[in-house]
Amino acid sequence: MSRRVAYSKGSVFADDHAGFDRPGRRSRPRTKDRPDYSGLPVGRVVTIDRGRYRLLVDGRPVTAAKARSLGRKSVIVGDLARLDGDTSGADGTLARIAEVLDRTTVLRRTADDTDPFERPIVANASQLVIVTALADPEPRLGLIDRTLVAGYDAGLAPVLCLTKHDLADPDDLLSAYEPLGVATFVLGPGADLGPLRERLAGEVSVFIGHSGVGKSTLVNALIPGADRETGHVNEVTGRGRHTSTSAIALELPPPGGWVIDTPGVRSFGLSHVTPGNVLRAFADLATIAEDCPRGCTHLAAEPECALDDAVREGRLAEARLDSFRRVASALT
Repeated sequence: MSRRVAYSKGSVFADDHAGFDRPGRRSRPRTKDRPDYSGLPVGRVVTIDRGRYRLLVDGRPVTAAKARSLGRKSVIVGDLARLDGDTSGADGTLARIAEVLDRTTVLRRTADDTDPFERPIVANASQLVIVTALADPEPRLGLIDRTLVAGYDAGLAPVLCLTKHDLADPDDLLSAYEPLGVATFVLGPGADLGPLRERLAGEVSVFIGHSGVGKSTLVNALIPGADRETGHVNEVTGRGRHTSTSAIALELPPPGGWVIDTPGVRSFGLSHVTPGNVLRAFADLATIAEDCPRGCTHLAAEPECALDDAVREGRLAEARLDSFRRVASALT
């Protein structure tokens, strides 16, 4: 008597290793030897376009497809991957991404605060550079705070770039984030980019910003020849036009480093982040919070928060606690 075996449509192994230990029915035992990709060249994913991955391998651009065994969303910009096939980069050649190396960091967002599905944006970044205009469009503290929360959750060092300083005074924004220890740069026409270049040197920095804040203009100034398209702000809505449609990693001139430019954002969902993740980014606050009662959210409404005791006793600056709570309240 024959027997049918049903297969769910579209089912694939999560990676090349998954199928080597489980022999299927009526098949010869599969080998337990797992594939060894350690001898393959490594490239950095710099952009993704319609199922094709552009990588830099020893300084040369290589186009690659992804091994089916890696899954649908397993490769993102910033990933380091091992390639087999033709990695010469010559016209018409196509390599294959065989393996993605372990990521050091992953910056994620969700569509909104009720969406349970995380969307990885960038891998292996070390810094989060939040670009915001002082005017035209007006700065949105809520978006800055939410982006900071995502950065703290991912373990990225935050940097704040305030553009268009010729149009407005930066003092209010500077005072809002100075207690958090966020590195801040005030920029405008003719500004000296030397200090910012020093901050970016040797780092992998992901640039995030609302449309129209001058993010692409800044990237073009930092990387000659980047040719990122710049946009304008609608006079009626005060919103910028999306000019970048996908993330792209660009190599900085010597002394080196990387900038990952991302499309303009208008929201940043944080359903994947917990207050504890944010608190861990502030070592001094986290130490004090160990004395908090179980379940404490560390926000202003908590009646027995140890952070308030520390302020009253002079062990914690009130401005730092207020700034932390403003940022953490983005989760509520």
